[in-house]
Amino acid sequence: MSQHDLDIANQTASSARADINGALKALGSTSSGSSAPSTTYANMLWYDTGSNTLKMRTEADDQWISIGYLDQGSDAFRIFDDTLVVSSGGSQTGLIGDQSTSSWQSGTGTTESLVSPAKVKAAIENLVPSGLGSGQTWQSPSRVWYVIYQNTTGKPIQVSIGTGAQNTLGLRAGTTSGSLTTIAAAAYYSGFQCIIPDGHYYEAYNINGGSVSYWHELR
Repeated sequence: MSQHDLDIANQTASSARADINGALKALGSTSSGSSAPSTTYANMLWYDTGSNTLKMRTEADDQWISIGYLDQGSDAFRIFDDTLVVSSGGSQTGLIGDQSTSSWQSGTGTTESLVSPAKVKAAIENLVPSGLGSGQTWQSPSRVWYVIYQNTTGKPIQVSIGTGAQNTLGLRAGTTSGSLTTIAAAAYYSGFQCIIPDGHYYEAYNINGGSVSYWHELR
């Protein structure tokens, strides 16, 4: 570790030699020390042994820029968290660092960055709805013929209806309550199952009247 003002003064030969050697040692050790060199120059390098950080002086010679961390324990160079990735013109194109879990889960951030497998998993689970049957149970809601219902569960549901005796029944469904189309029908001791997308409307009908044998919904 050595620091020097890098200025060789007029002096005797032996003193000049010692001064030159001191300046070269400072250059060779990147002016290393736990405190900044007392004399600084624009674009000067300094290895801060107090924080294990390699620094460079600004062109205005008024601040130190941290370049990276030197891990003396594992003899490796480390990049600081939240280091900006920039174009040749200095415009930011990415970020070497961590971003909050909420940023990944919202899926709205545009900054290229590092992400852990756990955050990728959390983002997928947050942005992609679970499929039919996940978190749902078979239920037997109270339903009436020729009444239009809407699936407002936030995910698809499955409707299972069965007919008894000489009944002929069917199910109409559509994206609006005024545009229902028959998608399933059954007659004479038969039944059917249909998937109703989220937000869609559906209505069951029974041509012959009478009560339904069963009406279940996976929701």
